[in-house]
Amino acid sequence: MNERKVVVIGGGPAGIMAAATTGSRGWQVTLLETNEKLGRKLYLTGKGRCNITNNADMEEFIANVPTNAKFLYSAFYTFTNQDLLALLGRLGLKTKVERGNRVFPASDKSSDVIKALEKHLNSNNVKRLTGEADGIMAENNKVAAVRLKDGRLLPCQGAVVATGGLSYPATGSTGDGYRFAKELGHTIIPPAPSLVPLETVEDWPAQAQGLSLRNISISVLDKKSRKIFEDFGEMVFTHYGLSGPVILSASSYMRKMESGKYRIRLDLKPALTQEQLDARIQRDFEKYARKIFSNSLNELLPKKLIPVIIRLSGIPADKPVHQITREERLSLVSLLKSLTLTIKGYRPVSEAIITSGGVSVKEIDPGTMESKLVQGLFFAGEVIDVDAYTGGFNLQIAFSTGYLAGMNC
Repeated sequence: MNERKVVVIGGGPAGIMAAATTGSRGWQVTLLETNEKLGRKLYLTGKGRCNITNNADMEEFIANVPTNAKFLYSAFYTFTNQDLLALLGRLGLKTKVERGNRVFPASDKSSDVIKALEKHLNSNNVKRLTGEADGIMAENNKVAAVRLKDGRLLPCQGAVVATGGLSYPATGSTGDGYRFAKELGHTIIPPAPSLVPLETVEDWPAQAQGLSLRNISISVLDKKSRKIFEDFGEMVFTHYGLSGPVILSASSYMRKMESGKYRIRLDLKPALTQEQLDARIQRDFEKYARKIFSNSLNELLPKKLIPVIIRLSGIPADKPVHQITREERLSLVSLLKSLTLTIKGYRPVSEAIITSGGVSVKEIDPGTMESKLVQGLFFAGEVIDVDAYTGGFNLQIAFSTGYLAGMNC
């Protein structure tokens, strides 16, 4: 075995890939992770099913990275999504492709992805160590050792920082990697949440708290009412505003957030045109002509949403259905097709799926992931100032940058 020693800090997807790839080159590799179990954040992706990657071509990958996409060209093309799937296949993991080209384990179990990655580590003789790093020591601008919080030193000639960002701190993503990098002279772009729930100016979502809507359409509008994003799928109302898959996706398009800068428009009945929805409501109104308005919407809307829609429609709840005017009915149709909320801001970064910001890409060699400031220091994954939209793209960033670091450290 080669005498060169490498310490990889962080047992997430980027760290696991970096460690296994380095080990495959015959070097002595120690993977340092604060948790007993590896890949805790992987358990959370894709609603616990693990959205491993996306089946898109590499140019589409680049298009789905809003922050520093060009920096990732070498990483993406050195270790593509197809390379990843081929590797996982050799490790015994079967995969499937779903809507939006999202790739999942065929079993729908994120634990199967972890098992495959652990097999990859074991087959490449990676030593696993449970512990918490406190810093990276350098001598003459070269990595010399990783210092642990218990005082131990792990002498090494190479160190890979794959500590993640600030999202989901319970999984071990506490921002330590930013500190390690800063202590060695690196610039840190201020971390911010991405793929995160949203707080609304309006307080009525609290009335519908916990209500999940599966087949709705959303549009994101900026201050000039320009549409910057649209999607179809599932969302949920919360005590603070909005969450769920389409909302998390929408959040990553809302850059330089400030209260009132963005609005979200919900179409609660996207399968119906205005005319079709009007006809549907007319049929319901004829059926419930002898009832009051508040008792006429049970077949049209979820129970939790009815009082909200009644309030926003301006139609008195106790108004007899047969007395509702055509103008009031058409106003109700418009409301259901264009229910608009004003965004106040993001939820805290600790609730985000991904952290935007991190170690400046200007100080990292994109062809190797090595620091331009300290020899033997490498970065991989979310700790770098890159982030992508939802759909498996962020995990591919982790795997690709981890692989590139592992090939060069």
